[in-house]
Amino acid sequence: MEQWIVETENLTKTFGRETAVDGVNLKIAKGDIYGFLGPNGAGKTTTIRMLLGLVKPTRGTVRLFGRDMARERIAILRKVGALVESPSYYPHLTARENLETLRIVLDAPKFRIDEVLDIVKLTAAADKKVKTFSLGMKQRLGIAAALLNEPELLILDEPTNGLDPAGIIEIRELIRRMPSEYGITVFISSHLLAEVDQVATKVGVLDKGKLLFQGPIGRMRELARPAVRLKTDDAERARRALLARGFSLQRDGDWLVLEERTDERVAEAVARLVQDGFPVYRVEEEKKPLEQIFLQMTAGRQAG
Repeated sequence: MEQWIVETENLTKTFGRETAVDGVNLKIAKGDIYGFLGPNGAGKTTTIRMLLGLVKPTRGTVRLFGRDMARERIAILRKVGALVESPSYYPHLTARENLETLRIVLDAPKFRIDEVLDIVKLTAAADKKVKTFSLGMKQRLGIAAALLNEPELLILDEPTNGLDPAGIIEIRELIRRMPSEYGITVFISSHLLAEVDQVATKVGVLDKGKLLFQGPIGRMRELARPAVRLKTDDAERARRALLARGFSLQRDGDWLVLEERTDERVAEAVARLVQDGFPVYRVEEEKKPLEQIFLQMTAGRQAG
């Protein structure tokens, strides 16, 4: 039986007449890397603030580690680390000194500073002033601060925002190691499907405050799989020829859009067209934007 680290029931937040989060039911199991995905303005940060007890829900409940946030907030938060938006730090202090100021507040053991610096691969920069750090290093220092209290749940809000490719890779590799090496369940929000796809084991998709999808990342990959487009000299005749041979496709102007899922079937479709005398001018993948996947989910009523 799965051990639920995060559970919400009918989680709702309204601001006046605006509903920012609308009846969200999250389920995150121990050991998950849960990608919380949605466009900017979808309600992700408001949801995170409710998970952390920073914002009171209008309706619904939040349970972390099986305990009610409304009743046991302080005890729950001792087991949670979070990095929401940009990390706070003192630029004129070193990484170690920044962590020491927070350690005193948290009453964490002193040796924990060296442990978290090692986890985020900042040991060599421990005594350098933070104002000399790259954005990626600053973000890793923020994660180190979130790990000081040895959390069982780590909540990260858009942790790769503004980072260069090297910084993104650093954060991605760090997140991947959390469950297996440190027993930490990770909740990571992002508006980038490709980024979540690199790290998540489970995903939830939020749009306009509603949870449209929740499930294994493999199901999300199926929905996001690129379409294959073919261009030939007579799209309508070519479409009919392929339909007669059992292929699944649609016509889009001068293009044919294959609904086949394997490389082998795509190759077979191209070969059939050539055999039937249709010149194939171009074959290309068309990646689906996040908004289109949302429309698919809404149409298919895939939620919860």
